[in-house]
Amino acid sequence: MLKYEKNKLYTYTTMADLRTKFMGVELKNPIILGASSLVEDLNAIKKIERAGAAAIVYRSLFEEQINLEQIQLDEQVGEYSFRNAEMGNIFPEIKHSGAGEHLYNLTKLIKNVNIPVFASLNAIYDQSWEDYAVQLEKTGVAGLELNFYDVPTDAENDSAKIEAHQIQILKKLRKLVKIPISVKLSPFYANPVNFITQADKAGADGIVIFNRFFQPEINIENEEFFFPFDLTHDKDYQITLRFAGLLYGNIKADICASRGISDGNDVIKMVLAGASSVQVVSTVYKNKAEHITKMLETLEEWMDAKGYKTLDAFRGKLSMKSSKEPYAYRRAHYVDILMKSTEIFKKYPMV
Repeated sequence: MLKYEKNKLYTYTTMADLRTKFMGVELKNPIILGASSLVEDLNAIKKIERAGAAAIVYRSLFEEQINLEQIQLDEQVGEYSFRNAEMGNIFPEIKHSGAGEHLYNLTKLIKNVNIPVFASLNAIYDQSWEDYAVQLEKTGVAGLELNFYDVPTDAENDSAKIEAHQIQILKKLRKLVKIPISVKLSPFYANPVNFITQADKAGADGIVIFNRFFQPEINIENEEFFFPFDLTHDKDYQITLRFAGLLYGNIKADICASRGISDGNDVIKMVLAGASSVQVVSTVYKNKAEHITKMLETLEEWMDAKGYKTLDAFRGKLSMKSSKEPYAYRRAHYVDILMKSTEIFKKYPMV
């Protein structure tokens, strides 16, 4: 079990060895705080570290955000610049900090915690991917997570072209930086297994499945867009579970499970499917930092009860490659579910 002493990190007294790897970097346990705004509150981060989190992914550096902030600053600075000559230099040499503030805060976080910190990057242009990757490496991060989330709006830009470009970016950055690199993906690929296999061969040290971004909503009263702060829900992890099970044993990269992992039982399921680690965010927002301790306790108790000394002892036990029921991951199983669909009326009667 985990024991807590005031103002000190949690220490392990269990027989279970929870050590694992993400991007080849050794972690004390499989629970990673995923990229989020939580990193902006150092007090919250210290609580999360004390609760037992093994690593932190710093919030993503988005090129779009930097560009938007630069435009907004230019508009504010130039708002009155042409009204008269005296006001022409009212804001002399004011410049947007660009990625500077992000890099400064990331460096500050690294110095204030005793667990690995990973950077996350989402850029638009090839040169930006390269420039920002080099700058992030210089902060001392343990690794770099490439967030390949994209919303194609051009019908002429086919999927093969998009995927080839992303693999090209990965290959360039793999040669450019020395730190480990992971690729975080959305589930919106025609064949995620194919793309992940390409990324694995291109040098990815880790694969994170799957990211979840906030989506636009419409206010029908105002007839305007808004972006609700929607957290993940129970069972959102199921698509991740499927692909962790499909990938295990077929790629060299470490598999990190993300999206809807809310408690210790979910962590156990992901490891059984083949994941080396998990990323959590929503459950920390909902249940506070202490919930990470409970998740680890659940994992430890289950391992002790089952007689597993290490995560490797049961990792991938229920993957498609290792399971006695490999069809659980295939579409054929969907037919079996449909044949039993009338059972849902027993749980949710219409009358």
